Amino acid sequence: MRARLTRGPRALAAALLTAVVLGSPVVSAPATGAPSGPATAPGTSIDHVEADGEELRLLLSLSDLPSGVGPDLDAVEVAFDGTPLDAVAEPLDEAATGVRRTAVLAVDVSDSMRGPKFAAAKAAADAFLADVPDDVRVGLVTFAGQVRVAQQPTSDVTEVAAAVDRLRLSRGTRLYDGLGRAVDVAGAQGARSVLVLSDGRDTSEAPVGRTARIVERAGVKVDVVALAQTAADEALLGRLADAGNGSVLRADDPGALTRLFADEAAVLADQVLVTVAPPAELAGDEGTLTVTVPVDGRLLTDEAFVTVPARAGAQQEAEAPSPATAPGPAAAAVRQVPHGAMLGGLAAAGLAVAVMVVVAFSGSRRPREDAIDRGIEAYTRAGARKRAEADHEAELTSPGSMTKVVAVAESMLEGREGFEAGLADRLDAAGSALKPAEWLLAHAGTAVLTALVALLLSGGRLVVALVALLLGAVGPWVWLSVRRTRRLRAFSSGLADTLQLMAGSLSAGLSLAQSIDTVVKEGSDPIASEFRRALVETRLGIEIEDSLAGVAERMDSVDFEWVVMAIRIQRDVGGNLSELLTKVAETIREREFLVRQVTTLSAEGRLSVWILAGLPPVFTVYLALTNPEYLAPMFATVLGFVLLGVMVVLLGVGIIWMKKVAKVDV
Repeated sequence: MRARLTRGPRALAAALLTAVVLGSPVVSAPATGAPSGPATAPGTSIDHVEADGEELRLLLSLSDLPSGVGPDLDAVEVAFDGTPLDAVAEPLDEAATGVRRTAVLAVDVSDSMRGPKFAAAKAAADAFLADVPDDVRVGLVTFAGQVRVAQQPTSDVTEVAAAVDRLRLSRGTRLYDGLGRAVDVAGAQGARSVLVLSDGRDTSEAPVGRTARIVERAGVKVDVVALAQTAADEALLGRLADAGNGSVLRADDPGALTRLFADEAAVLADQVLVTVAPPAELAGDEGTLTVTVPVDGRLLTDEAFVTVPARAGAQQEAEAPSPATAPGPAAAAVRQVPHGAMLGGLAAAGLAVAVMVVVAFSGSRRPREDAIDRGIEAYTRAGARKRAEADHEAELTSPGSMTKVVAVAESMLEGREGFEAGLADRLDAAGSALKPAEWLLAHAGTAVLTALVALLLSGGRLVVALVALLLGAVGPWVWLSVRRTRRLRAFSSGLADTLQLMAGSLSAGLSLAQSIDTVVKEGSDPIASEFRRALVETRLGIEIEDSLAGVAERMDSVDFEWVVMAIRIQRDVGGNLSELLTKVAETIREREFLVRQVTTLSAEGRLSVWILAGLPPVFTVYLALTNPEYLAPMFATVLGFVLLGVMVVLLGVGIIWMKKVAKVDV
């Protein structure tokens, strides 16, 4: 088993913590990344550590060796916390048992690579494929505006070479996403490395820190070739290389790429396998493993933090219970939670959530009052006294914990003015008395309560609870959308009669404000409540046209926008407003008549959409309930999943097509 290599006191502590938490047999630390730019002094690094029975197998890479100079493998020394260990070093290509190795090329195919850069990149990739050892599985990932796996890792380099020839340029540079995909393609077994080539910084919104954490957790060695980049861009690439314990290789011109890629392939070809046989007394110990390699009179050293694998016999003995030991209190301490107790606890948690939601949005709020009415009331002497008494009573009756919870929700919305304003508009259009923070809190409580109830009713099935959680998260938004749509539709349907009422009031000698007040008194919601709000705004000094324009915006009514425009024109140039409103009301009625007629004529087509779209899923559910064996291959075979995917795509295309045909814009 392989784990990450770390180095230094903090790195060793991190590796020790990983070993304790995960219980992995071996935790190794990757080699320190070389500085940015080509190295000049020979060096060695432990690229991979794995346990093989009672032995440890280390994969060493030797870089920047002088021409004709090689390591003295017979003199390789290995020590564990200063204690010398028996070790055998040999070239990896001569070892009886090899190590699984995977190398992934991540190539920038953005438009900035056009010209000599792209040709040099292809030539460098071909040079790497020509020199890479036969046992190394090579993959190819490209990134531009999209990230694409051009070739999955394979031992057949001709397939990779063919994928390189097919590369094409496009716009964008999703460098970080490309590196993350390359790390994923490299897999999770054996020695893995990624060689990245790019000539520019990432143009997406992906944070470099997230990609660095992905690389670090994966334990993949990452080397980055920076082609003619600035110092600032190389610094960003250095974060990725450091996370992958690799280096940034600078190429100031395209001609240097071939040499750099060939050198990387040569490093893979010259890797050394060191097999260490720790003594039995070190089994299970954790410590620093030091490897020293003599090269041309110099000693190259690297370290890794490892856990010595336990002996098979000792492990079995530790796992087997002692016959002389009776099961004491420690053995009896592990207790199973009864199923009934678990369900009871879930019921109590669900009840607590329900009580919290009910108390938060019933007892802590008084019946809905118009906010502007309350604001005006505060400026009157009697109203101010009444408001103070009501606020004092609310403080006494409102639970402090609920107030704090709502305050926390409001703090979460800080800095998200766009989302908060949009949600407030939707709540306002739906006629809801809740604030955005209160809505989100009620939304979260509904989702959790739905999941808990489903968990109880299903007997603790997690899948059912997850589905219920999803429904609880989507349901409130659907309810809000339906309520908003109904309210807007009610406003539109009553607009013509409202305009007729206003025209009659104006003909009787009333002013525009008085005619609006007549609608407030004699009309019905939502028109009466919206006009009341507009009337109160005018009392605060807002122009009546602006107040009515706010009503049109909240109700998303194009017809009422025409009314407001007509009122503005009449105010500027004069004329008979009563006659004008009567004409607008007649136009709206004729338009509504035409809409209803078109809706009636297109009802058959719209109903066909619902029937044809719902028939396949409903029949699938019917088969699943009545004859599941007949339907099982559809959800248990690759061909079945392919057919399901094709069905979903064709069904979606059919629904969109039929809706476009049946829809008639008026």
